[in-house]
Amino acid sequence: MNNYGIRTVYNGTVEAAEVAITDALKEVGFGILTRIDVAATLKNKIDVDRRPYVILGACNPKLANRGINAEIELGLFLPCNVIIYQNESDETVVSLIDPMAMVSMLDKPELNHLADDARPLLQQALDSI
Repeated sequence: MNNYGIRTVYNGTVEAAEVAITDALKEVGFGILTRIDVAATLKNKIDVDRRPYVILGACNPKLANRGINAEIELGLFLPCNVIIYQNESDETVVSLIDPMAMVSMLDKPELNHLADDARPLLQQALDSI
């Protein structure tokens, strides 16, 4: 495992987990801006079969605006990625980028407060599923 994401194992399918985390994120002020079905894309483009794997791009407009005001190139890290996949043990995993890990890559201590505000919201959404 890594230290740049926060994750949980979901008791259900990838599809059900996607609905659950989308709803949970909405409850804490995040919307889904993008959706990539990695498994379907790889099958279509290079005829590779893989376990279900979806990437969602989640955004909280107020936090995004604050962040971009503090660092114009923060958009390189936005939206916040959420991955939902089936692992080798057939478990459904939901993992969200840890905002603290994201801002630690920047030399902008003023962004720490933004990560401090975002992380509990993301954790709350994850915990609720």
